[in-house]
Amino acid sequence: MWEYTDKVRDHFLNPRNIGEIEDPDGVAEVGSIACGDALKLTFKLDEDKRIKDARFKTFGCASAIASASALTEILKGKTVEEAMAITNQDIADYLGGLPPEKMHCSVLGQEALEKAIENYRGVSHKKPDEEIVCVCFGVTDGEIERAIRQNHLTTIEEITNYTKAGGGCTNCHEKIQAIIDRIYGTKRPWEQPAARPKLSNIQKIRMIEETIEREIRPSLKHDGGDIDLVDVVGNRVLVATRGACATCQASQVTLKGFVEQKLKELVSPELVVEEVEP
Repeated sequence: MWEYTDKVRDHFLNPRNIGEIEDPDGVAEVGSIACGDALKLTFKLDEDKRIKDARFKTFGCASAIASASALTEILKGKTVEEAMAITNQDIADYLGGLPPEKMHCSVLGQEALEKAIENYRGVSHKKPDEEIVCVCFGVTDGEIERAIRQNHLTTIEEITNYTKAGGGCTNCHEKIQAIIDRIYGTKRPWEQPAARPKLSNIQKIRMIEETIEREIRPSLKHDGGDIDLVDVVGNRVLVATRGACATCQASQVTLKGFVEQKLKELVSPELVVEEVEP
């Protein structure tokens, strides 16, 4: 028997926000009844571009229902940018944890959220060349790789817990192991990615400015916010928030979950973003 927290039991027995929003701003359907878990997520924004309502319909176990219920509660009041920063681990943490074997329910919630935001923005990042690895549950190599990288998974058992891949006939275990080896395996020296060159302070500042302008500012402005680069002190990136970001109670979520992560990814993993008074 699974060990569920009191909060998981509460959201399973008394799920919040069941149903479907008419004329939603964002909608997504993920999973399938044939594979055991399916989820439909809809959300609606208010005049300030914050999520005023989020609702779900799901077919699945207690953890699937609780995860979807928790996700809709987490979403309320957030901007789309803040919602983008929500991970499957945030859903599990909100519930006080999930059994390892049920983490795939939180991953399903994150996947639904990402697709609902893509629907709202009228874009799709689905890669057409993704190959189905697990035929039993319809899981692609791209989905497995994303789960590995986002949750630092290292074994087939962990991947099954997070994606269901490999939990049926086990014929895909060899392919799953190959993906793990490709991500973590020892490579020949000439196959190793080149080390990122050390940046001078001027180069670092220029790259930070370019990343903010190209990758960060457009997304913030889409939701009525903005940031200004104030200074760079060592690896500390000092910024001032503007517009909706300046009055948002969850601005730190945006700064850490979106701005800082983008700068770590595209400039240097050592960067830390801090908000200062303008």
